Amino acid sequence: MNPHPHPNDLPAAHDHVFLGKNHQRNERRVWLVIALTATMMVVEIVAGTVYGSMALVADGWHMSTHAGAMLITALAYAYARRHARDTRFTFGTGKLGDLAGFASAVILALIALLIGWESFVRLANPVPISFNQAILVAVVGLAVNLVSAWLLRDDHEHHHHHGHDHQHGDDHGHEHARDNNLRSAYLHVMADALTSVLAIVALLLGRSYGWLWADPLMGLVGALVIARWSWGLIRDAGRVLLDAAPQSEEVRAEIREALAPTGDTITDLHVWQVGPGHFAAIVSLASVAPQAASAYKAMLAHIHELSHITLETEQLPAGSTA
Repeated sequence: MNPHPHPNDLPAAHDHVFLGKNHQRNERRVWLVIALTATMMVVEIVAGTVYGSMALVADGWHMSTHAGAMLITALAYAYARRHARDTRFTFGTGKLGDLAGFASAVILALIALLIGWESFVRLANPVPISFNQAILVAVVGLAVNLVSAWLLRDDHEHHHHHGHDHQHGDDHGHEHARDNNLRSAYLHVMADALTSVLAIVALLLGRSYGWLWADPLMGLVGALVIARWSWGLIRDAGRVLLDAAPQSEEVRAEIREALAPTGDTITDLHVWQVGPGHFAAIVSLASVAPQAASAYKAMLAHIHELSHITLETEQLPAGSTA
C-alpha cells in the first residue's frame, strides 16, 4: 500500500482540508504584489545609482528583503494547497500559513533592527541627499505600496468551506478565520508604506530647512513601529503554532454550552486551531446513559468553525454521578 496516496485516492467524505476560503485568491494576490515590489526595488536601485542617492539605493535593497519575505508567504500558500490532502499531515496543512507568518514576522523584526541601526549611523554621520529625486521616487514607492496594501487587504469575509464528515453548516462570517500568512505579507507592505511616508516628510523638512537629521530620526520612529507590528504577528502566529490561540477558548465555551442540556459530564476537552477559521476538538464525556456519537455531533452542528470532532464516551454504573 502506498503510505502517501495521491489526493485523488482519498475518500472525498473524509478530507482534512483546513485552508482558508480565499486561499487561492490570496496566493495569486501575493505573487502580484511580489512582482510590483521587485519592480519598484529595481527602479529605486537604478534611480539611486543614477542620481547618486545612497538613500534610494539602500531603500531599494530594503524592499528586496520585503520581497523575499513575501516569497515565503507565496511559497507557503502553494505548498499548503498542493499537500492539503497529504496523509503525512495529520490535520492537513492549514497551519502552514501560521508557520510562514511567524518566520516572516521574524524577518520583519530584523528589518526593523537594520533600519534602526542605519538611522543611528546617519544621525552620527549625516550624508548629502538629492532631495528632489529622492522625494519623487519615494512618492512613486508609496503609490506602489498603497496598491499592494489594497491587494492584500483583509476583506473580513471570514468564511470557510466544510469538506469533512465532522463539519457542519453553511459558510458564515467569523473572526476566527484570520489568515496570519496574508497578514504577514500585508504588514511587510505596510512597513514599506510607513517608511515611504516618513521618508517623504523627512525629505521635505530637509529640503526646506536643511534638517538632515530629520531623515534618520524618522527612520528610528519607523523602526519602532515596525518592531511593534512584528511582535504582534509573532505573538499571534506563535499561539496558533503552540495550540494556544485565544479563539480556542471561545469555541471551548460554545461546546460546553451546547452539551450542557444532556447532563453528561465533560471529563476532558481539547480545542485547537488547524487552519484559518477551522478548529478541531477532542471531547470526552462520562454518562450513565451515553448517546450515540451522531447525536452529540448534531448538538454541536451550529458551531461552524468546529471542523473536526473526536468524541469519546464513558459508561457510568446506573445510579452513579460523574
